[in-house]
Amino acid sequence: MRRAMKREPNALLRQLIAEAGFSHKGLARCLNDWGATRGTPGLKYDHSSVLRWIGGQRPRDPVPGLLTEIFAMRLGRPVTAEDLGMPAGLTPLALGQEFTHTWQEGIATVTALWRADVERRRFLIDSTFAIGAGSVGAVRWLTSPSEGHLGGTGSRRVGRADVAAIREVTRSFGELDNRFGSGRVRSSVVRYLDTAVSPLLKDGLYDDDTGRQLAAAAAELTRLAGWMAYDMEQHGLAQRYLIQALRLARGADDHTLGGEILAGMAHQAIYMGQSAHALDLARAAQQSARRAGVHTLLASAQVLEAHAHAGLGDARACGVSLHAAEQAFDARRPSDEPAWLSYFDEAYLSAKFAHCFRDLGEGERAVRQARRSLDMDGRYVRGRMFNLSLLAAGLMQCGELEEACAAAGDAFALAGELQSARSRSYVADLRRRLEPYRSERPVQLLRERTRELTAV
Repeated sequence: MRRAMKREPNALLRQLIAEAGFSHKGLARCLNDWGATRGTPGLKYDHSSVLRWIGGQRPRDPVPGLLTEIFAMRLGRPVTAEDLGMPAGLTPLALGQEFTHTWQEGIATVTALWRADVERRRFLIDSTFAIGAGSVGAVRWLTSPSEGHLGGTGSRRVGRADVAAIREVTRSFGELDNRFGSGRVRSSVVRYLDTAVSPLLKDGLYDDDTGRQLAAAAAELTRLAGWMAYDMEQHGLAQRYLIQALRLARGADDHTLGGEILAGMAHQAIYMGQSAHALDLARAAQQSARRAGVHTLLASAQVLEAHAHAGLGDARACGVSLHAAEQAFDARRPSDEPAWLSYFDEAYLSAKFAHCFRDLGEGERAVRQARRSLDMDGRYVRGRMFNLSLLAAGLMQCGELEEACAAAGDAFALAGELQSARSRSYVADLRRRLEPYRSERPVQLLRERTRELTAV
């Protein structure tokens, strides 16, 4: 029987602890608190944990990274993983939050993000949304110059077929996401990015034109993976993906795609109640749309600005932005725009109007727009669930309880088919709105019909 290898005590860590003047309990408490500050809440280390690390046990990520930061602050000098007596090559806690200045740094960052996600690194899954990271990303997108030559000098030849394959995977997984929710498909998307796309970016041999097409295709699929994380309400992870998708779009010099990604970032910020941040992102998306000359994208960004104004309670500014969105939408030329923008049709625009009016408490206008939004493509199952929820909420604001319950019942039924945290949140929101009417007969009947969805 093989004898277990004996761990060597970590003398370097013991010396650092002594130099910094930490007690074992004090270091553990500082680690837990700093973890919460850095987007990893729920750490529960104690003095025994510190003793095990001194004894040679290597703590899991993100602890080594947090410890380097804690000791650096305490000692007033840089502290590395080697200084801690722990293996080098640690995944940085801020992985994916930076919009890098150079293309090669961008490739290294995004491929490391995919790899860490495949490995289900805890610090990624538990990470929180950072407004500062999104703001810096938007500024760098707007101010960074176009990349120079984007050719690859690796050993693996990349051609049109490789780019076409990525785009077909994006299209296929996007359809599955809309029909079944992100929970069913996101892990497959991330594995494809790590195993198929990463080698093309890191080891590919391609000319400048192919490089830009590859960057755009990788950006589209990275954006989808970020959108799926948002649908699962893993907001810190989603934000990192969207920032890296934006960086890839800069490599492609694709202002339409960059604007779409910024619009997605604004969408997430609105959902999280960060309306002021969403306003900045929506306006950045408008600048990209104008540079690209794409009216559908401009309408999307303007209606998101309107929704941010609604979240801030500014009905006048909301109305101005809605009017601008209508004008841009009327001027669009779908045949001259990317196929992936085809989702933004009259039904989608109506749904965004309905969101604004619901949030402003204008029930009749919300109902009118929500009804129009239901004249939609049947493939968007999750979107239909959201739009039915909007209709139900608007009807409640109008005092039409029986019809509201009918719409809510249809929304609940669709939610039961989806693996989508956002869908569950819409269900929870409707249940809260129905709670004041719990003694009314239509609500009691709805509860009976949807009892099995209570857990949702």
